[in-house]
Amino acid sequence: MDKTPLFAARQDGYRACRIPGLCATPRGALLATVEARRGQGGDYDDNDLLMRRSTDAGRTWDAPRRLAANADYGAGPLSNLAMVADSATGEVQALFCHDYARVFAVASADDGATWSAPREVTAVFETFRREYPWRVCATGPGHGTQLRSGRLIIPLWLSDGSGTEMGTGRRGHRPSAVSLVFSDDHGRTWQAGGIVCRHGDTVAGCEVRNPSETVMVECEDGRVLFNLRTESECHRRLVAVSPDGVSGWQDVRWDDALLEPVCMASMVRLNWADGRRPGRILFANPDTLDKTMAAWACDRKRVTVRLSEDDGRTWCASRVLEAGPSGYSDLAVLPDGTVFCLYECGALEHMTDIAAVTLARFNLDWLQGG
Repeated sequence: MDKTPLFAARQDGYRACRIPGLCATPRGALLATVEARRGQGGDYDDNDLLMRRSTDAGRTWDAPRRLAANADYGAGPLSNLAMVADSATGEVQALFCHDYARVFAVASADDGATWSAPREVTAVFETFRREYPWRVCATGPGHGTQLRSGRLIIPLWLSDGSGTEMGTGRRGHRPSAVSLVFSDDHGRTWQAGGIVCRHGDTVAGCEVRNPSETVMVECEDGRVLFNLRTESECHRRLVAVSPDGVSGWQDVRWDDALLEPVCMASMVRLNWADGRRPGRILFANPDTLDKTMAAWACDRKRVTVRLSEDDGRTWCASRVLEAGPSGYSDLAVLPDGTVFCLYECGALEHMTDIAAVTLARFNLDWLQGG
């Protein structure tokens, strides 16, 4: 296992780089993205989206470049970039948000070397208003997933904006609900899925509070597993299963093995079952409920990678990736089975003042050796 810092705070006019995104393309390139934040490094600062690219399994990387610049869109942040690789076309599709109110789509046919002009797809999100009166929308963050059927799915969360936690004059990110958008035509058009859960739902006697950043994976039987961040008192990850990844959510439960410190997590399939080996999925998040740095959440530290060989019903191995301050992460796997985790690492003046976004590269032997 080795680590490479890819983005650092207090450089190139940015106060912080946060919210990692990682995508392994069908041809083996790696695309790493962050929100480059000005001001105080908050969610509503005038943020740009930066990208770095590797074509040699993460050994070397090109210089950071702007995938999208705030100056081209106006006041309000660019945020929540979510990429998904299409194995049928070889393209990478991506969605991102402006000011948590508009959504844009871009695509790359050359492993992220160049990208299409952004096209606005906010009209798709307007259809959610039939079920939820949103004033804040956010795709991802992290990567989307392509099902074996070819369907592309990107999870998202919505808020009615009534919360006051973002300060005067800004729409709050709480209360919230989780849903998704999907494409059955390789990203040419997107459609709205059903609401997975919302603030105020109750699961096994525990109230669901402010569900938001969601990760997902396709199960061996074709069902789709969503794994959600919440602020619920039980402090466990919430999971739900759909037959098609779009609607009919069922088997909603708390995963007792996965602690929820109130932080984005990541999930990816390592391999499918093939008769010689079981199907495996990986999950990563801060594995702690220590509470010393903030009143509203647990500490962000001890990012840990876990392994499941039964589609997330149990977790048979785990290993700490970063014992110290560490938070948001995104996982990706190359065709040869090499695993990558791009994660927030280190803290400067406070818990969410991230020192760097670092890439860890490891394999199954390293994980099981823990």
